Amino acid sequence: MSRRDRRDGADRDTPPEDRSLIRPGGLVDADALRARPGEPDPPSREVDADDLLPDQAADEADDDAPRRVVFRLRRDLQKRLDRYLTDRIPFMSRTQLQRLIENEQVTVNARRPKPSTTLRLGDVVEVLVPPPAPTEIQPEDIPLEILFEDEWLCVVNKKPGIIVHPARSHNSGTMINALAWHFRERSRQGGALSTVGKDFARPGVVHRLDRDTSGVIVFAKSDEAHWKLAKQFEKRTVDKRYLALVAGDVEPRADLIDLPIGPHQSRQKGYREKYVVRHDELGKPSVTIYRVVEAFAGFCLVEVELKTGRTHQIRVHMTHRGWSLVGDDMYGGKRIAPADLGAGDDILPASPDPWEQPGLLMGRQALHAATLSFRHPITDEAMTMQAPVPADLLRTVNALRRFRPGAGRIPMDAATLDLDVVVPDADLGG
Repeated sequence: MSRRDRRDGADRDTPPEDRSLIRPGGLVDADALRARPGEPDPPSREVDADDLLPDQAADEADDDAPRRVVFRLRRDLQKRLDRYLTDRIPFMSRTQLQRLIENEQVTVNARRPKPSTTLRLGDVVEVLVPPPAPTEIQPEDIPLEILFEDEWLCVVNKKPGIIVHPARSHNSGTMINALAWHFRERSRQGGALSTVGKDFARPGVVHRLDRDTSGVIVFAKSDEAHWKLAKQFEKRTVDKRYLALVAGDVEPRADLIDLPIGPHQSRQKGYREKYVVRHDELGKPSVTIYRVVEAFAGFCLVEVELKTGRTHQIRVHMTHRGWSLVGDDMYGGKRIAPADLGAGDDILPASPDPWEQPGLLMGRQALHAATLSFRHPITDEAMTMQAPVPADLLRTVNALRRFRPGAGRIPMDAATLDLDVVVPDADLGG
């Protein structure tokens, strides 16, 4: 097909969100796939190829899932699937794409194809494409709290203040750099992140947590484990429970929030990283269930169950209902100092952790991924990983228990977190 033919066949009705993944000529845009949620999206581009039409599949995928690209063929190409994808996804080799097909990350007309499947007019090709690697991953000696590890998985209690994987200006100091060191220097099981990591920007990363969010995160150490875990996240069979400390008296004590989330309407600095509830074509279906598990005077500790995985979902939904997370200044949450609770500075630690801010009990968003339940991708064993909260959140909750007591713990049907384990009573001193 000539370049002129592709221009003449450009589709002008393709939704802007889909066009952002496609470069002129119908090629998948590597930079668009690298973009992390919370960062400005690359400019949208119209499709410029008359043998394909991207569909609006990205709307249904969670934001921590691989990006889905859908091609609907408008010509009878009679070309092998692997060769066609090599033309469309130039940053991946034919061997890598064949591996993608064999790992069930590609469908043709909703069926599992072979690399040799011949494509014809009207065929719909659907591809889950992880982003390409920005740089080679360098091992770095960064402490990790390992909750579980075997030859297929590594589950970590993420500390606040660390980014999960390299992206754009952050090519070091990430959890991926720390894991590379861990596998080489400390792990009894040895191994490495999935070999998918040699090709993509998120080696072994099946899901993400924000920089200042702490808690359970799982990494894959083999390709098979990686794709099977990714499938569980895609199908939403994983149970994710978070603890959020919010300002205000949350009523009702339990509820389901079903409100679509999309990027903030303003692209000005300070707003383009934010997300909001949107009832237009850019709002993606987003479902959150919350349950108040402990109440204080003016604050509530909330167990949050995610049914979808949108960027900043908990922070946006709770703020929209009037209960911003403590310390979440991006969404209007106030940081807490001891004086705000009627306490003295003697309850602050003599040696604060690196992510803590001087003089504050909570200087970041008070959000912790407390448990993650899934099936082991190889053994099919049901697994539940639980992570105690970090020191700053533990200290803040115990300060509230001491200085701002309220209704206390609230028995709640369907709540699963054991507060005695996740956020136990602790001596504040002072």
